[in-house]
Amino acid sequence: MRVTHLGHACLLVEAADRRILIDPGSFSSGFEDLSGLDAVLVTHNHADHVDPERVGGLIRSNPGATVHTDPLTAEKLRAQGLAAVPTGQGEDFAVGDVTVTPVGELHAFNHAAMPRVPNVGFVLRADGEPSLFHPGDAYDGEPGQVDVLAHPLSAPWAASRDSIAFVGRIAPRVFIPIHDALLSDVGHRMYSGHIEQFSGVAGLTYTPLRDAESATF
Repeated sequence: MRVTHLGHACLLVEAADRRILIDPGSFSSGFEDLSGLDAVLVTHNHADHVDPERVGGLIRSNPGATVHTDPLTAEKLRAQGLAAVPTGQGEDFAVGDVTVTPVGELHAFNHAAMPRVPNVGFVLRADGEPSLFHPGDAYDGEPGQVDVLAHPLSAPWAASRDSIAFVGRIAPRVFIPIHDALLSDVGHRMYSGHIEQFSGVAGLTYTPLRDAESATF
């Protein structure tokens, strides 16, 4: 499995000969020119996870890609004439030999004045490959055992104590940072260091992918 971080919450995951893009949002760059995608996945309908100005062009330039999103995003994409499949917890689907398991239902609570939108995390699994979990904007998903956790490192809805507890509960082998566009280098080191120090996960490896960087697992 090869993972490329395209900024903020956007990942390109290449596994089992498939190319899967997750959360092409407004704080991300470099995804517009991608070709040969097999699937585009969107966790929820916030602009930093699905850029309404650019995602239409991306989908149209990848006609072989299926689009799977939370129900609200699917509704909005369909209004633009784009084929999108609404998906939810318990509705596994396949992208070639990759099995995708939707996890969770709602965006994390932020403030009483901000309505909670649907949020569907995605677990990717394929025989002979590591598994990966992208939770979107929530820490309450139950993905089962996963090898690589794409961890929302910083967000208005995220307290450091909850971030640390989330990694401790999921107990991955590796965590990579996402949802990190608002962090400086100092912030990256501090938040990731707290997770490494306090999560209690034995043998945990931090792979600090930044924008346009890739790693193979």
